[in-house]
Amino acid sequence: MMRSRWLGYVVAALAAAASAWAYPRLPPRVAIHWSLSGQPDGYGSKLLAAVLLPLMILAMRGLLSVLPRIDPKGENYPKFASTYWLIFNGVIVFFGVIHLAVLAYGLGAPVRMDRVVAAGVGVLLIVIGNYITRVEPNWFIGIRTPWTLSSDRVWRRTHRVGGWILVTEKRLQPHGNPMSGGGYEPGGLTGFIVGLPLFIWKDYRAVNLTVLLTHV
Repeated sequence: MMRSRWLGYVVAALAAAASAWAYPRLPPRVAIHWSLSGQPDGYGSKLLAAVLLPLMILAMRGLLSVLPRIDPKGENYPKFASTYWLIFNGVIVFFGVIHLAVLAYGLGAPVRMDRVVAAGVGVLLIVIGNYITRVEPNWFIGIRTPWTLSSDRVWRRTHRVGGWILVTEKRLQPHGNPMSGGGYEPGGLTGFIVGLPLFIWKDYRAVNLTVLLTHV
């Protein structure tokens, strides 16, 4: 199911149906943005709250069909098609859950949006970390740098390391538990952002040096 090309349309339809049911019951102004502490700090009309995420989901699903056709490395997509749909369907389902949480909050339910988002992001990181190693070189999904896109070997090694970090680095997840719904600690994320490009660059240099020596 999570690998289905049609799941995005199903989620968009379910989100639209939820909006149609909730719309008459929503107040004129609805919270649509929350601070990191879970307090609403942005409001919009109930029409905006009802249509924003369903339209985003629908647009994202349409874009997913276009990307392989415009990617210069489009010939690689059939090699990881199931992973492509699994990862992006996970993102789409995440937005669907957020939409339901927004509607529920607008209807007066005691929703902790910070916990919902944190849990969803934690699960997404685990899914992406486990499956990103199966992604072949392309311009739209994965860890794309000049070095990974210039060497298939560097691409594969980088995604093995990056996937392992996403799954095991507890500071990238809420309190080490993707379902705990706590806040994020910036230390691990900063280390990931700074350290991984350095690893990629060093690995690329090592690969080029190896290739050079084999031709001497």
